[in-house]
Amino acid sequence: MFLEQGIKEENKFWKYLMGTVFIIAASFMGQLPMLLAIVYETVFHGKIYPSSDEELMHFFEPNLALFLVLLSFVFALFAIYFVVRFLHQQTLLSIITSRSALDWERVWFSFGIWSIFTIGSTLLLWFFSPSDFVLNFKLVPFLVLVLIGALFIPIQTSVEELVFRGYLMQGFANLSRNRWFPLVMTSVIFGLMHLGNPEVSKLGNVIMIYYIGTGFLLGIIALMDEGMELTLGFHAANNLIGALLVTSDWSALQTNSIFKDVSETEVGIDIIMPVVVVYPLLLFIFGKKYNWTNWKEKLTGKIV
Repeated sequence: MFLEQGIKEENKFWKYLMGTVFIIAASFMGQLPMLLAIVYETVFHGKIYPSSDEELMHFFEPNLALFLVLLSFVFALFAIYFVVRFLHQQTLLSIITSRSALDWERVWFSFGIWSIFTIGSTLLLWFFSPSDFVLNFKLVPFLVLVLIGALFIPIQTSVEELVFRGYLMQGFANLSRNRWFPLVMTSVIFGLMHLGNPEVSKLGNVIMIYYIGTGFLLGIIALMDEGMELTLGFHAANNLIGALLVTSDWSALQTNSIFKDVSETEVGIDIIMPVVVVYPLLLFIFGKKYNWTNWKEKLTGKIV
């Protein structure tokens, strides 16, 4: 059982707090190359030091900015392995899945189905509201984006899944000895982690419904499927395909994508619809394909 793999007497909750601090510190270490690049540009090229997230987003060429942002997740990945292996005496696989090996079929199925949805929904928006988009495609920068994205975005999304649906999910299970508390805590913290995103300041706190709702979706999938393979595929597709398709002046990641969204920014049905319509449908598809049963017990039951 997925959560039970982390249940050990010696796995006190303070270890998870210590491990989380270590992972965050490693992530900050990974931001040093960006800091050095900013200092270099200000000293030698006369650029003004960015004083806000919005200025930072436009400080570098998009591909370079994406690389520097994602580099910190490589450091975090090594930190996760170190913490799990040496602080908790577990294998990395034990916080990923209850299966004896990573089920790549699940990863690719989830990646494929969410890629199809993301591409399809974007094309529909473009078809019905062509004035909201401008063509942003430039071959060489786009190919560089594909290379950087394919290498580093899956690392970024995997780190987030390992921390929230793996490490902290098991940590809160150790603390509470039930299933609903880890689900609620990791979903809310995952959503709140996005509070600093430019989208929040642009669209308002109502967008937190989407972020927290996505946290609940991924948490439910991990608990029902007894592993993170489906969430790994979903999260990678969501960020990678999104980065390749559309960017905007106010999005968290500036990319050399195919389209640029120039619409008047407002909270619309595209924020609420995934949470109330698309996510339940996705759970239904996964549940049918992988024969999920006993939903109440797996999501709210006690851990023996």
